[in-house]
Amino acid sequence: MSMILVGLTGSIGMGKSTVAGMFRKLGIPVYDADAEIHKLYAKGGAGVEPIRSAFPDAVVEDHVDRKRLSKLVLGNEAEIKRLESVIHPLLSEGRAAFFEQAVKDGHKLVILDIPLIFETGGEDRVHKIVVVSAPRHVQKERVLARPDMTEEKFNAILARQVDDAEKRKKADFVINTHCPEEETFEQVKALVESLKNA
Repeated sequence: MSMILVGLTGSIGMGKSTVAGMFRKLGIPVYDADAEIHKLYAKGGAGVEPIRSAFPDAVVEDHVDRKRLSKLVLGNEAEIKRLESVIHPLLSEGRAAFFEQAVKDGHKLVILDIPLIFETGGEDRVHKIVVVSAPRHVQKERVLARPDMTEEKFNAILARQVDDAEKRKKADFVINTHCPEEETFEQVKALVESLKNA
């Protein structure tokens, strides 16, 4: 049987990172696009020089300053596209290495944690999609509790993301995080069981 690729997504503040951690706890490999970007942006990371060429002001002391970069691109579709054209090829290399390792380790199921899977047309590259969701007021409360987050920034991020209701409609599975964490974990366990027996 070939490996099942599951895309994990959810809008900002929905609890996606928590759910990704639950898959890891169950021994399922998780490819984390955001963590990969952090590696690319860190000192010595493969993304530093390409970003320096495209956005010189975003590189400070040989690493990419995400806050500065965010200020340069947020709300500007052309600049976002330019950034994506630099980063996406580098991410593809890391993803290929992740798959290779998962195959070598004999895994039948892997999770691809991709926040913008619908926004980037990535749903065609996975077999199933899991959307992590919570009511809008819960999401807003969680996000605005983050350091350096403003209502304006929150709205700008949401404007770039497919609406939660739309995501839930397109999903094969929805994990609800507006409940005690044990209940969310039970949902994840049940999902893993059903995927492994599919």
